[in-house]
Amino acid sequence: MSRRNAAEKRSLLPDPRHGSKLVGKFINHTMKGGKKSVSERIIYGALDKLAEKFKGEHLELLDKALDNVKPWVEVRSRRVGGATYQIPVDVRPERRITLAIRWILDAARKRPEKNMIDRLFRELADAFEGKGAAVKQRQDKEKMAQANQAFASYRW
Repeated sequence: MSRRNAAEKRSLLPDPRHGSKLVGKFINHTMKGGKKSVSERIIYGALDKLAEKFKGEHLELLDKALDNVKPWVEVRSRRVGGATYQIPVDVRPERRITLAIRWILDAARKRPEKNMIDRLFRELADAFEGKGAAVKQRQDKEKMAQANQAFASYRW
């Protein structure tokens, strides 16, 4: 990390089908080994199944699922006088989206279904309904922040 300047924000290209930067970001996070076409096929397949099951628009369903996973607070370690405290801090909006996408993909990769389209679809469906591993992870993080609320005065 540079000591002089903050890193420039790179502009994110929207996805070709929906024209959404959020879906483009989801595709980029899903991609492994530079295989963007495979990643697009996985995301679009999962979104199509999601829209078919819940009878809605692709982007609205994805937004709702991500909203159920986005964390509002997290804990950060801070050393004060030789002791390390877990201090609850608010999550920036960009990081909130990134964490939600990462948690959904990690939970989907651990699911037992046959292919990634089905795994991601099931995880997005669970997130849409407010259950699943990604939602549980958000609840655990927020519970930890609530438990360490006493150390909020050490915030920097």
